[in-house]
Amino acid sequence: MGSVFAIKKYAIHDGPNIRLTVFFKGCPLSCWWCHNPEGLEKELSVIWVKDKCIGCGQCLTVCPTGSLSMVSTGILRDTATCQQCRDCVSICPALAHEAVGWEASVQEILSEIEKDIPFYDESNGGVTFSGGEPLMQPEFLLELLRECGRLGVHRVVDTSAHAKTELVLQVAEHCELFLIDLKHMDPEKHRLYTGVRNELILKNIKTLAEKSVPFRIRIPLIEGVNSDAENLRLSAEFLAGLPCPPSVDLLPYHTIAESKYRKLNRDYPAVQFQPVARKKIAAQAKLLTTLGLDVRIGG
Repeated sequence: MGSVFAIKKYAIHDGPNIRLTVFFKGCPLSCWWCHNPEGLEKELSVIWVKDKCIGCGQCLTVCPTGSLSMVSTGILRDTATCQQCRDCVSICPALAHEAVGWEASVQEILSEIEKDIPFYDESNGGVTFSGGEPLMQPEFLLELLRECGRLGVHRVVDTSAHAKTELVLQVAEHCELFLIDLKHMDPEKHRLYTGVRNELILKNIKTLAEKSVPFRIRIPLIEGVNSDAENLRLSAEFLAGLPCPPSVDLLPYHTIAESKYRKLNRDYPAVQFQPVARKKIAAQAKLLTTLGLDVRIGG
């Protein structure tokens, strides 16, 4: 069993061609600009969406622990007593209670993957395991990868690479491609904006390159964080110095995820950041290209 928060069909930015993407819950990083805040914690949860609530009170009557109450601002949930039974989710006629993630078995995920095998075969696509961080649920991930291998489905793992090197190499034996984020070259700035230093990530990238494991690098471009020429130069020099330098995707920052934070009643850490100007993105791509890297803007 594992915990996931979404299954996206017909994905075209999570690896080559048409894919199904499975999003795992739980992540060791806490990036200010994270586009999937619902995947940060591995634990499952239930949220109440104020704008949807019609005040019918049905959730109050079915809650077995009395964890819900009606106050002047709406429904209040006592997280200390809530057992995550999700009765409130099932009964709410306005869908104001929403489950953030669910427990799934390997077979349940495989049944969704198998439905789209004709699309994978026609487009040379496959399945991508993303998150959150799929490496935080290694047994669940590895079993899914093995089963997809038996089905002949192309496998991609989208990861921060912040995991034990032994695990990364074990996963590499059961997938065709990694997508790896390179967020910052300075370890202290990396810690500031993601919660962890980058030495392990850089080590794992180097190890994969030395062992000729296929991977693409993704650089999220955030103005004021990592889009400056110095950081990009250091990033390019590190990547260009690897055996068989990887292709690079520059991913311009956008604010689409801000609404997710409001829905989850979270502050949006990246509220002060602005998207990088198009002309600057083109110049950044050119900088990386001049150092011998194959660069693409967007996923």
